[in-house]
Amino acid sequence: MRMNLERYFAKSELIPAIIVEDSTREVLMLAYMNRESMAKTLETGYTWFYSRSRQELWNKGATSGHLQRVISIMGDCDDDTLLIRVEQTGAACHTGNHSCFFQPVLIKGKEE
Repeated sequence: MRMNLERYFAKSELIPAIIVEDSTREVLMLAYMNRESMAKTLETGYTWFYSRSRQELWNKGATSGHLQRVISIMGDCDDDTLLIRVEQTGAACHTGNHSCFFQPVLIKGKEE
């Protein structure tokens, strides 16, 4: 199936991608994609992102071995955010945590 990827980049050159572990539905990370990284993700079946700090493409897990095999990609109703379900190998976060979302900001009903 050939998709028109341009609709996802009508508002910006970068699109946020929320990465979720397929088996647990845990949110693992948020990263950004450009046209090239989205095309490489679709072509290879593994996540590719655009690093805003390094201004280059990166294949998630290529160095660490903590790869993300794509299960599905869904666009939101405005065509400006992606939800990518993956099979995660190892930790998703560069800190070694399974998810990048591990630092509490507010947890209602819990005393610190």
